[in-house]
Amino acid sequence: MDISTLQQRLRQFASDRDWQPYQTPKNLAMAMTVEAAELLEIFQWLTPEQSLSLSDDQRCHLGEELSDVLLYLVQIADHGGVDLEAALERKLAMNAIKHPPKKS
Repeated sequence: MDISTLQQRLRQFASDRDWQPYQTPKNLAMAMTVEAAELLEIFQWLTPEQSLSLSDDQRCHLGEELSDVLLYLVQIADHGGVDLEAALERKLAMNAIKHPPKKS
């Protein structure tokens, strides 16, 4: 699924529930932060090694929290008028310049 299709699905989901008044970039960013904290909670108190070898239940939970963060991020871009695909391409290009590969 591409980003624009996902954004349309999320718009429809919100519309079906009359959530549009609450779908502001500020509110969505705040909600995304809460979900990001829930993502962090999965790894809280794990060693680095344990974080690399999650159980099936932990991995399922991780997928749910990652999805929540992604859904809010995509909505923030949509409501903020940001072409997320173009922004990603720009940022990847900037990172490539800022962090060139090390020469051996």
